[in-house]
Order: sequence, then C-alpha cells, then structure tokens
Amino acid sequence: MGYFVIGDEETVVGFRLAGIRGRAARTPDEARGALGVAAATDGVRVIVITEAVAAWLGEEIGGFDPLRFPLILTVPDRRGPAEGRPSIRDVVRAAVGVPL
Repeated sequence: MGYFVIGDEETVVGFRLAGIRGRAARTPDEARGALGVAAATDGVRVIVITEAVAAWLGEEIGGFDPLRFPLILTVPDRRGPAEGRPSIRDVVRAAVGVPL
C-alpha cells in the first residue's frame, strides 16, 4: 500500500526516513498542490496530512470518498495534537493495545 505525506518540513523529512514520499506545505496553496500531486500519483492509497495542513484543506479533503482510495489520514505534527485530539502515542496505544 503506497503512502504519501503532506505537512511541515520536519514531518515530511521524518516520514522520508521511513521510506514514505511526501511534500512540505508552508501555505494553503502549496497544500492544495501537494494534495493534487498525491491524489494523481499511481499507487498512493493513503495520504497522511498533518492536522495543521488539514485545517487549510477542509473542503478539498471533504471531497474524498471515505470508502475509496486514497484514504485521508490526519496526524499531529511535531508540536503535538490539535486541541481536543489524541496524540500519536495515544492513537498507537489504542490501536496496538501495548503501553508505550
């Protein structure tokens, strides 16, 4: 399953170290462009977007069918989760059932 990440530079670099393609977005226009590239790239099945960037892409993300590929997954960036959202550690802990 192919992944593509869109977020701040640090997040994109971190995912690249794990072998995942991506694009950094510093503006809403860059985020929209990166989303277009990700959606048009063959083999991309999951688009990972940081919460801060996802806030810029509300309507664009809403246009994706949640029952079809590519799936959109929002994650916290290096500053942590948005208010009221779980941290990555909490999400992994709940999914795996192993204390971290």
